[in-house]
Amino acid sequence: MAVEHTEHNGKVHKGFKGGNTGCGIDTTEKPSHWKDTYKSISCNKDGCKN
Repeated sequence: MAVEHTEHNGKVHKGFKGGNTGCGIDTTEKPSHWKDTYKSISCNKDGCKN
């Protein structure tokens, strides 16, 4: 599953809403800024891309 950051840059990260992304961002801090998606992962940080 992937999660999209809707507020700032629209990047898609590995992970899911209500948890941590592959690169370590906590999506529970501002849950309204995140949504689950099936889009391709666009974050290039370690943990998301590989």
